[in-house]
Amino acid sequence: MRYFTAAEISELTDQWLEAFGKNRNGVNSEAFLWHIFSSGRYPSEEKGHALAQYQQQLATEYIVLSNDGKTALTTDLRPNKADLFDYYVFPRNLAWTMAFTHEDGWLGPYFAKHLDYKRLNNDNVFQIKKRHEASIAQAKGWS
Repeated sequence: MRYFTAAEISELTDQWLEAFGKNRNGVNSEAFLWHIFSSGRYPSEEKGHALAQYQQQLATEYIVLSNDGKTALTTDLRPNKADLFDYYVFPRNLAWTMAFTHEDGWLGPYFAKHLDYKRLNNDNVFQIKKRHEASIAQAKGWS
């Protein structure tokens, strides 16, 4: 696990908004980025459907970004819970995002796919396969 610096968090937020928040005008996304989904400005799944989609996603690393922009970290395990008020989970290439909200069950959680999801997700699957093959080679003593 690694925590990001304030400058890196700002860059991650900008990248997230570029991927999922282009149509956010008129939505109070300054308070909560997930308003982009609850307002219908970006297509997403909600509640149980969102969780089911999220559980199917794989990546070599997951980024957890707090809504307040103060905390971000990376982990190799897909998180199901974080000690944050509102937060977003996504792979580094932003193939998808999961928004966990403080309104869970009423508004959210939300799951959304990048517009180029298929290509980006294929890249994630390829990286997982590559990492697996490398671990097998390493176990055999190859470098």
